[in-house]
Amino acid sequence: MNKPLDEALLAADAAPAVVGRPRPHESAHLHVAGRAPYTDDLPEAAGMLHAALGLSPLAHGVIEALDLAPLRELPGVVAVISARDIPGINDCGSLVHDDPILAGEAGDVLRHAGQPVFAVIATTRDAARRAAARAREVVRARPLPAVIDAREAHARQQYVVPPMHLRRGDASAALAAAPHRLQTTWSVGGQEHFYLEGQVSVALPQEDGGMLVWCSTQHPSEMQHLVARALGVASHAVRVECRRMGGGFGGKESQSALVACIAAVAAARLQRPVKLRLDRDDDFLVTGRRHGFAYDLDIGFDDEGRILGAEVTMISNAGHSADLSGPVMTRALCHFDNAYWLPHVAMHGYSAKTNTQSNTAFRGFGGPQGALAIEFVMDSVACRLGKDPLAVRRANFYGSAERNVTPYGQVVEDNVIHELVDELARSARYDERRAEVAAFNAASPVLKKGLALTPVKFGISFNVTHLNQAGALVHVYTDGSVLVNHGGTEMGQGLNTKVAQVVAQELGIALERVRCSATDTAKVANTSATAASTGSDLNGKAAQDAARRIRERLAAFAADRFGGDAAAVRFEGGLVGTNGGWHPFEHLVAEAYLARVQLWSEGFYATPGLHWDKATLQGRPFFYFAYGAALSEVVVDTLTGETRVLAADLLHDVGRSLNPAIDIGQIEGAYVQGLGWLTSEELVWHPKTGALWTHAPSTYKIPTATDCPPRLTTRLWDGANRADSIHRSKAVGEPPLLLPFSAFFAIRDAVSAVGGHRVDPPLTAPATPEAVLRAVTAVQQAAAGA
Repeated sequence: MNKPLDEALLAADAAPAVVGRPRPHESAHLHVAGRAPYTDDLPEAAGMLHAALGLSPLAHGVIEALDLAPLRELPGVVAVISARDIPGINDCGSLVHDDPILAGEAGDVLRHAGQPVFAVIATTRDAARRAAARAREVVRARPLPAVIDAREAHARQQYVVPPMHLRRGDASAALAAAPHRLQTTWSVGGQEHFYLEGQVSVALPQEDGGMLVWCSTQHPSEMQHLVARALGVASHAVRVECRRMGGGFGGKESQSALVACIAAVAAARLQRPVKLRLDRDDDFLVTGRRHGFAYDLDIGFDDEGRILGAEVTMISNAGHSADLSGPVMTRALCHFDNAYWLPHVAMHGYSAKTNTQSNTAFRGFGGPQGALAIEFVMDSVACRLGKDPLAVRRANFYGSAERNVTPYGQVVEDNVIHELVDELARSARYDERRAEVAAFNAASPVLKKGLALTPVKFGISFNVTHLNQAGALVHVYTDGSVLVNHGGTEMGQGLNTKVAQVVAQELGIALERVRCSATDTAKVANTSATAASTGSDLNGKAAQDAARRIRERLAAFAADRFGGDAAAVRFEGGLVGTNGGWHPFEHLVAEAYLARVQLWSEGFYATPGLHWDKATLQGRPFFYFAYGAALSEVVVDTLTGETRVLAADLLHDVGRSLNPAIDIGQIEGAYVQGLGWLTSEELVWHPKTGALWTHAPSTYKIPTATDCPPRLTTRLWDGANRADSIHRSKAVGEPPLLLPFSAFFAIRDAVSAVGGHRVDPPLTAPATPEAVLRAVTAVQQAAAGA
């Protein structure tokens, strides 16, 4: 069994570390070959039925009659179910139980155009959809006035959760004493998730009242509990499995529940497998998206642009139910500071109830909406003082030893924003390019260039403390191969790859020897959603804990078997070194099995040091902060309002990267996704009927390859996480979505150039050509009037 010591040492020393290497995504070869099965690709069980949803034709109304009998007579239709057919509770609300699975019966209220009223179950998907499309014929309802706009709902004091208030110091006194004051309103639109794989669930009845659900979801445990509640059974009767998603971005955290519940209810009623996959249009009409925000801003500042006092009202469009709007608003309030010290603040958050789809989690979870507002403030303050916006931003940065406490009471202990921004400004030639842009604009009456450098500080952890926990199972087989199961879900972000790297590193074996299996509520229970950028932090630590337990058992066995101290046993390069001898990992495992050593283990992790008072909005909600900065250069056609990002330089802090290739992909993807939110992705509802007009790719414009900057430079900031995270890495899912703020403010800079930077441009987000043209016209008129 022994190998010569010198040969083994050479092999072990030559083996590269698994963690920190730019390894490909574990399913990349399957993705490019079209062989990665998603939920809709799973082989259909015998007798599979297909469901489709009948949707409300009204944004607000009362059901007077629901005559489903004609639909039951249509070809291929097996059943039509309504709210009365749900055996348990007709609700799929994740936090507040205010979100019906199906709208109800006669006398119940319709809440938004596109709300599911009934479900058709048929032998084919086409037959189900054809029958469901006749909803207008079978749903008779009396219209009621609809509220579509969040500001109108705010004026009526219609909210899905109580208002929130976060205060520090005396904002009123600071505002009254400030040399300068900015009082304005602003807004940013919502954003559709547009995951490539839509919402889909397959439900398969099991023995003795059980139910197996394959679901495209970021939160299998929540789906388990909500399906059980809808069926009127205990959670142990429901098993939810998810191998992978074709994108999630937050849209499958809570809102996969409606689809899962309807499939399960139909399957239980008919005792046949049922699949429900939403068409793209229906996905738009049924599910919610990123919250649009409106802002009332009152800012006091000095001659250098330092913020002295701020009173901010944030109004989100929550839609018809609470969903996750409460915690989204909490995170927005906690990110209004972004990278800046704000000595006196009074912030107010209102989650407005409207007759639209119930808005939900989306990458950043309110953080981008909060941080975007303070960046708008910095930009406007700079314009009013005639200063470079970067100088104003730098003047307000958090300090290290002082000016380092957030409005919610957390000390910023890991601040690198000064050094990071300085490095990006130097390497991307900010000062030189600022002069070049000014020279171009002076000679170009129609095309105007803009430049902006914006920072990022983003808190990592769930604001709700108890959600910061994870579990994992690690199995070592007698041939030395390893299977890992953990509570996180894979949606293309590379979580399984990183977790496998962590386990391989812990056991000292090659990455190819480790495999992650589908997330399964029957294996790891009571998991948190894969959200809040915590996937690798939580599940990586839990898997490391499980692998470490096995390694310690093997080390003890090796020391007992070959002599020496268990603490001195080395695991590296696929070998185990002990007492002067080296042994292949798989040989040691086989011998350990014969000696009845346990070769599997559970692991658990709970993020330490967190606490949060949701009543006062004070505490330490975040384990650490991730930082970044971006410099974007754009050109604007002042005759058409069209814009183009010419170049983007990104510098982002991921601590000690677990996988640089995956992290860079996440950063660049977030930049482009955020660019779409702020420039092209516009949601439009009919002002009277409340119908969503932009419900397909023909009317809702996500970025394409041609929208990516021709020059996109991405670098990782070199520095370990000060917090004891997994291998001192930092989360990378959500923070880089704030990097494209630089593109929006570069567009604003270009529009400002039309008036010689003397007029604060009234540009709202998204900066569509129409919005840009309106802003250009306003600046031209104001400059001419001056």
